[in-house]
Amino acid sequence: MNTSQSTLGTLIETDVLVIGSGASGCGAALGAQAQGQRVLIMDKGKLESSGCLGGGNDHYMAILEEDSEFDGADDLIKFYAKPLNGWTPTMLREGWFAHMKPLLLMLEKAGVQFGKDAQNRFVRTQGFGQPGKWWCHIANGMIIKRVLGRVVREHAIDVLDHVMAVKILTDGGKACGAVGWNVLTGEFCTIRAKTVVSAQGRSATRGTNNSTHNPFNVWMYPYNTSAGVVLGYEAGAAVTELDTYQRATMLPKGYGCPGMNGINSSGAHELNAMGERFMGKYDRMWENGVRNNQIQGTFTEQMEGSGPPFYMDMRHVPEEVVKELQYILMPGDKATFGDWAECTGTDFQHKMLEVEIGELIFGGTVAVNDHFETSLPNLFCGSIFLYCSGALCGGYEAGRQAAMRAAGMDSMGQIDADSIAAARTAAFAPLNSKGDISWQELEGTARNVMNYYMGFRRSMAGMERALEKIRFLSAQASRLHAGDLRELMRCREAQDVLNVCELAILATMQRKESGRCVYRLTDYPELNPDMAKPLLLRKSADGPEYFWGKAPLL
Repeated sequence: MNTSQSTLGTLIETDVLVIGSGASGCGAALGAQAQGQRVLIMDKGKLESSGCLGGGNDHYMAILEEDSEFDGADDLIKFYAKPLNGWTPTMLREGWFAHMKPLLLMLEKAGVQFGKDAQNRFVRTQGFGQPGKWWCHIANGMIIKRVLGRVVREHAIDVLDHVMAVKILTDGGKACGAVGWNVLTGEFCTIRAKTVVSAQGRSATRGTNNSTHNPFNVWMYPYNTSAGVVLGYEAGAAVTELDTYQRATMLPKGYGCPGMNGINSSGAHELNAMGERFMGKYDRMWENGVRNNQIQGTFTEQMEGSGPPFYMDMRHVPEEVVKELQYILMPGDKATFGDWAECTGTDFQHKMLEVEIGELIFGGTVAVNDHFETSLPNLFCGSIFLYCSGALCGGYEAGRQAAMRAAGMDSMGQIDADSIAAARTAAFAPLNSKGDISWQELEGTARNVMNYYMGFRRSMAGMERALEKIRFLSAQASRLHAGDLRELMRCREAQDVLNVCELAILATMQRKESGRCVYRLTDYPELNPDMAKPLLLRKSADGPEYFWGKAPLL
């Protein structure tokens, strides 16, 4: 990494720039470094605690080719290579499956403790409608990100902690770096690079509320704002899954962390207020089925008056399974679970656990081809697949591909000083503003809009109204005021949330059908077979361009 001072702030040069240091970013940095390139990884947080993985994790998904059935690459491809998400067999085989086991063994060697059976094989369970037992149990999930962070630093990868990216730089229609500022010191940074990897996750977790009404007590990492989608879209790359990556999960009542993978796969039964086990009506695998079906099933029961309350009943589950779930896996996913359980008298073995539907998460990703390159040349994306495993493996492949591209380049692109100066002025505007709106007001109002018009049941008229209101809120961004650098970071996050919400509304209004995601559209209650393909959006002077299937250049 080469560093100097200039009118561009601190100017840094590297071969591969990775934006985001969560699981996807760590994977990308390791994948790029393995190709012998200089790598810089940057994040507004700290490497050892950033991203969803920073809050802990209870399972790692891995197909290991150990079982006689449903344990090979073809099984992964059959389950996940769907027309809707655009994941091709090549992407799944080379980008996820190929790295699953090596990265699992890397984590184990570094100190992550995975459950093992008497034959020293990884303990795995079945979940989320998958055909095989693909979920490895993690015994010390609270420290997994610290372990991964140590691995990254030990590989001599340059790390830029606490720097928030605000713009991807381009030259001649190709990515060539990024600009950002340090959220602790205010230092402005310009990073030049041969290639860039977007690895900021898939989810904007503060777009709606759960019953705690605390936007920082949510299912996933609360600082995830789908900034990667926003930065990619603004730079000219096509983005996708904004209409279908709208997700929710079940939560213990009044608690922000789910742990439903472990609860469902333990053999728990979900009961409605009548004491009926009902999930068989909505998924052939009952509680262990597809997550969206559990949400839609529970919501339907609620609409029909059969709840709340809803309960997960684990009293029939073997004691050793329940003990591991309550005292190892759940605290590994969120460290405060033990305290909450003690305060509420939660006891999986002897009492039913009251549950509820949590917040609805909006998001998406930057669309890629089989080489994990976006429609903007030299910009790659690692936040493609799901879960810790998918993020880590997809990131690794994106970093590997970005490094191979960088290795064949003689020089970096040129940077535009005027564009950087404009980005710098915009980034610090709320700090110098006499505005009268706080980030809490702007973001909280956006959540009210999305809760009311973009819930689990919605209409075209409601979405048109939501779009009108979100655009009105976005127009108030010039009135934002930040009293310090922390508030300045939150102002930027609030604007990212608004941008993602707008893109999600626009995309959803194009998908005139129901049944492919967690929501249902009353105007179009049935599946439309012509829409069994991904929708991509790309920025133009007149607003987003829409592409069904694949965008040009992918």
